[in-house]
Amino acid sequence: MLHFSRTHRLRAWFATCLAVVVIFLIAGCDPRRFKTETAQVSQLALATITDPNTFNFANKQTFPNIFLFSYEGLTNENGETGAVEPNLAESWQFSEGDRRVVFKLRPGLKWSDGAPLTADDVVFTFQDVVANPEIPTDAKEGIQIGAKKEFPKVRKLDNLTVEFTLPEPFAPFLRALSTPDGVLIMPKHALEKTLKTRGSDGNLAFLSTWGTNTDPTQIVVNGPYVLESYVAGQRLIFRRNPYYWRQDAQGKPLPYIDRIIWQIIESQDTQLLRFRSGDLDVMGDARPLRSEYYSLLKREEKRGKFHVQDGGPWSGTLYMTFNLTKAKAKNGKPFVDPIKSRWFNTLAFRQAVAYAIDRDRINNNLFRGLGIVQNSPISVQSPYFLEQGLKVYNYNPTKAREILQSAGFRYNAQEQLLDWDGNRVRFTLLTNTNNLVRVAMGAQIKQDLSKIGIQVDFVPLNFNVLIDKTSNSRDWDAHIIGFTGGVEPHQAANLWISSGASHSFNLKPQPGQPPIQGWEITDTEKEIDRLYIAAARELDEAKRKQLYSEFQQLVQEQLPVIHLVNDRALMAVRDRVSGLKYTGLPSWGLWNISELKVNDR
Repeated sequence: MLHFSRTHRLRAWFATCLAVVVIFLIAGCDPRRFKTETAQVSQLALATITDPNTFNFANKQTFPNIFLFSYEGLTNENGETGAVEPNLAESWQFSEGDRRVVFKLRPGLKWSDGAPLTADDVVFTFQDVVANPEIPTDAKEGIQIGAKKEFPKVRKLDNLTVEFTLPEPFAPFLRALSTPDGVLIMPKHALEKTLKTRGSDGNLAFLSTWGTNTDPTQIVVNGPYVLESYVAGQRLIFRRNPYYWRQDAQGKPLPYIDRIIWQIIESQDTQLLRFRSGDLDVMGDARPLRSEYYSLLKREEKRGKFHVQDGGPWSGTLYMTFNLTKAKAKNGKPFVDPIKSRWFNTLAFRQAVAYAIDRDRINNNLFRGLGIVQNSPISVQSPYFLEQGLKVYNYNPTKAREILQSAGFRYNAQEQLLDWDGNRVRFTLLTNTNNLVRVAMGAQIKQDLSKIGIQVDFVPLNFNVLIDKTSNSRDWDAHIIGFTGGVEPHQAANLWISSGASHSFNLKPQPGQPPIQGWEITDTEKEIDRLYIAAARELDEAKRKQLYSEFQQLVQEQLPVIHLVNDRALMAVRDRVSGLKYTGLPSWGLWNISELKVNDR
């Protein structure tokens, strides 16, 4: 018989503990661990490139977000057809020249804590949150009506009936209430008190309520999934909401899948490795699959037991924009260097930059020819998309140089571009570091603009840092970013209307932010506002198309943003996942997630 000394026993004990710790650490990063622990629970493993920035719908500024899983609106936009369908509201009735709309809620609706969802919650959401001037929610612009930007008047008729009174006819109204891109209903019983108290900064307590430091199990939702846990930089876990209202044709409660594991994986290359190894069930649901992965994954479909879905052109848009604001901070310091501001606000400069970017090369090199060169701010799937008659900026560096010189710029002996006062033309270009296509695109744009003498300092940043710069501090020169799209152009009002919270290229003072000085609206922005308001008011489809045609032409002439190359809607999905209805129309490939099933047999 062997005997261990006290020292040997301690060493053995320590080695055993260390091994256990290592095993737990490794398991903590592996979604398959959850499957082992809950063998009888169906689950879906997904990925996102960044942590959520909030658990409060009114504060959302990023996509994708948790609200895709956890919140719903009165209506729903079908991701296959684009049609508006009943959702939390089972029916609605227009009257009085389309200025009065009465919604009937489904009976028996409940919040995830078991409390009834009633007309009080609808009134609270629209009247106390969205229409609240102290809450800078990006849902505002989609529901403001007319030149005076009035909100609908909302009135409870009974527990299941809500009346909206509009100041004038509003064609996008039903889509403005739809899941997932419209106003989603929030719980009055859980949040009402936060609108009656203020924090130490003087802002409503609501604005800091349900941040990502909140216990996820305390978040009250109405969608198919509730939050179960959140580990920053690693994962969110959702579980099915036992109080969710939807049922299938046989009366079985939805959703079918019990648990969603949303892995936070910043690197898309790492996501690809995790998908190929079987750790992820879907890749490309929130942002289309990178085109260079397409041929690789197509070859592996049979062996890997998955299929690559091709939904055609994606409905989102991708663009580069300059910081056009002439405003100053509270201390009087301009947000943009006045020298640079003069370049950026010169139309000839923006047009020259547009001609200098080789978008066909971007498509061929980065999208493998599968992308769509963009010339419009409206999605190609929209009936309002203008196919002909738009100004285009095909690659022409010679023309770019001529435009610059005609505007007073000149070149020195080293072929460096100088402005009217002899200043070297140089600016910083930002994008999010966790989107490798945009990073590669930024590198090519830097190279393209160097050919016309412009020095670009290209700096990829963490996505949430980028959003903070463009939405709060205003500390940037130019950036590349995407925006979700769809059938109805008014759904992008938050980007295009001059008061919108996503109108980053000339961001108006926003509620809850420090005051700024000297913000000005340009003539182009005034005209875009007018066209948007007129198109929303117009119920005649032919006239609406004409107004949106004028909007598209104006954007391409004045270039507040420079459109680049649009993604193709590509998504890879395990064969064990069924019920998918994938197209390039919705911003989220899993728009019908409550109907999805997984089969592990």
